[in-house]
Amino acid sequence: MKLPILTTSILFAGLLLGSSALMAAEYIIDAKGAHAFIQFRVQHLGYSWLYGRFNDFSGKFNYDEAAPEKASIEVTIKTASIDSNHAERDKHLRSKDFLDVKKYPEAKFVSTSFTADKEGKGMLKGELTLHGITRTVEIEVESIGAGNDPWGGYRQGFEGKTRFAMADFGITKNLGPKSKDVEMILSLEGIRQ
Repeated sequence: MKLPILTTSILFAGLLLGSSALMAAEYIIDAKGAHAFIQFRVQHLGYSWLYGRFNDFSGKFNYDEAAPEKASIEVTIKTASIDSNHAERDKHLRSKDFLDVKKYPEAKFVSTSFTADKEGKGMLKGELTLHGITRTVEIEVESIGAGNDPWGGYRQGFEGKTRFAMADFGITKNLGPKSKDVEMILSLEGIRQ
């Protein structure tokens, strides 16, 4: 149940796809307005899916429609903010068995490359640091949309998905063979600065 990266950031990271901005711009991920989500799921003993999310994260991305390959993103997740809608389980997920949040209070994703197609989809590569270990992860990204908001700003939204083995990040608690991998779903909306 170790899915904080990605971030999963991770996360986060799927924001760098096609959109309608005409020039390079920096976007702040709108986590405070609850317009961005870092979620995860892992099989529970192979019988069902356990879903959760991280409630405290921040980040930014740069995107230029004319040069999408130059897109970049950085996301930081507070691992103690894990929320699986069950207090006792969340306490266990924060423990040394999984996230060890006292020792590793943050997870971070920093992109290294982005490849986009003409249909608003692409592949984001980057370095995910989780549980004190940094590894390269790939996130499939899809553009959701872009445009003006009702408050005079301009926004872009993306969705990203990735999957990785918890053991790759030093999380080795045995939950059964079907529970070794975590899937991350990143729904990110950015406000142009």
